Amino acid sequence: MSWWKFFQAVRWGEHKVSPMTWFTAIATVIYTISPIDLFPELLFPIIGFADDLGLWGVTYMLLGREKAAWEASRMRAPGVVDVD
Repeated sequence: MSWWKFFQAVRWGEHKVSPMTWFTAIATVIYTISPIDLFPELLFPIIGFADDLGLWGVTYMLLGREKAAWEASRMRAPGVVDVD
């Protein structure tokens, strides 16, 4: 199933995302746009972008787990037919 459907399910309350995933996603966005950085891109360009990408990778992994759990719950639910 698509990410769009997953985000809609979260939006409409069909799936509850764990607090740790919310925290990580929000912290990643704030860290990425924040001028305060562990490795500033201006001083350490490659390492500076790598730490941001690492956080986005962790966030993507956590969201992927949430999406897989949502898909599994939809497959177990009786009478649910998903037509793409």
